[in-house]
Amino acid sequence: MKIEPTDETDIASDIKQLEKMGYAQELKRRMSGFSNFAISFSIICILAGGITSFQLGLSAVGGAAAGIIWPIGVIFALLVALGMAQVASAYPTAGGLYHWSSILGGKGWGWGAAWFNLLGLIFVTASVDVGAYTLFANIVLPIFGVDPTKLTLVHQFIGVAVILLGQAILNHKGVRATTILTDFSGYLIFAVSILLMVAMLAFAPTHDFSRLFQFTNFSGDLGGGVWPTSGSGAFMILLAMLWPIYTITGFDASAHTSEETVNAATNVPKGILRSVYLSGIFGFIMVAAFVVALPSVAEGAKQGGNAFFWLMDQVIPGWLKLPLELGVVLSNLLCGLACVTSTSRMTYAFARDGGMPAFLAKVSKKHSVPVAAVWTTALLALASTIYAPAYTTLTTACVIFLYISYVMPTIAGIFVYGKSWKKMGPFDMGPVLYRIVGVISIVGVAAIIYAGIQPPNQAALPVTAGLAVILAIVWQLGVKKVFLGPPTLAKEAKDAAEGEGLEEVDLA
Repeated sequence: MKIEPTDETDIASDIKQLEKMGYAQELKRRMSGFSNFAISFSIICILAGGITSFQLGLSAVGGAAAGIIWPIGVIFALLVALGMAQVASAYPTAGGLYHWSSILGGKGWGWGAAWFNLLGLIFVTASVDVGAYTLFANIVLPIFGVDPTKLTLVHQFIGVAVILLGQAILNHKGVRATTILTDFSGYLIFAVSILLMVAMLAFAPTHDFSRLFQFTNFSGDLGGGVWPTSGSGAFMILLAMLWPIYTITGFDASAHTSEETVNAATNVPKGILRSVYLSGIFGFIMVAAFVVALPSVAEGAKQGGNAFFWLMDQVIPGWLKLPLELGVVLSNLLCGLACVTSTSRMTYAFARDGGMPAFLAKVSKKHSVPVAAVWTTALLALASTIYAPAYTTLTTACVIFLYISYVMPTIAGIFVYGKSWKKMGPFDMGPVLYRIVGVISIVGVAAIIYAGIQPPNQAALPVTAGLAVILAIVWQLGVKKVFLGPPTLAKEAKDAAEGEGLEEVDLA
């Protein structure tokens, strides 16, 4: 990671802009534009969701999940990212989604966005580390004579605890250590995914590219029981869409590290967008290679959650398989490291404004890191694996919560663009395109929620609805009277009360 001499001017400008939004510079601005991109790219990690969720697409519609559904899903994620980049450029702060939603939609809207985003980040951290443990257990432990089929949930809990401990320690040491590792992770993902693509195509028993455009309903036993039997092809297409959507999440990390990024108003939106489209492009080539390399699409789909490991056993020679698999494991571990960084910054930002206990907003003078937020993130992620030990349950919850929070500032922005929101950042689509992107994003997220609550993940519906109801009740019972929101909102409320002789103004 390099800091160029000319960056000193950019840093001074960043600090001044942050002060205008009511915040002091407490975190170190060490992240370059590449580093900001790399942290989101590391969390998206096509070697995580693209592999561990392979069955969600293959066992729904077969080969077309890679050739057709994956690109559509990536385009949708890019539209959501465009809306996020627009607001991030105008308000480059840590905990961006919460801050943006508060400024554009009121402190109540921001408070709700904060909790959806925070819980989504906790679940995504947990799901990534459960996935990393699963890969480690299936790839590394057999080398030492351990049978992964005999491992229990207790072993999983201990394994994930060890992983989170290491990730928390590295985050505790400071942003420099995590930045170096997430920068390396970006290069590692590129290298391993390219090697996987080449190996799959080089050793594939067939090169039938037409299967990338063939839809087959593999619901029920035909797909290893991943999805219940359904006679609706359209419904299976919607379920298959969860594969790329599950993979392309976490790009809000670029926003959460805004206050540690040089020239944030420009580099943060670039980081968001680059992480999505590069993950989408490289991911497409990689997953297409998986499908083309399958000895049989039908037999691969029948493997269910074991589809990727079966494919590796069938196609890749032993001397090459282990190095590739170890690269995948390491990429997943670094993905979890970046998740802890992103989640801790969201926790810090929300606590700084009074949304969580104040101790979570304290920054270590030695490391310039919100240490309490880092360790709280690790503990909450570990605790969530007790409630939802299954990988698919965690991924469903994280995607629903995250994408709801992703579009909440966009929804507010549609109504106030050009009105109360007049000052845009360097990245500006203009009112017409912004609103078009926003409406498509909202409709798409509604479809994702519908698909995400289908069996076997039907428990996600009461959890999501219950959270929304609980947040609304807690807000009305008194939080709205004590929570002031970002400094700019608190100042506006105070000025209005003093100027008009009123009591505190409710901006919700």
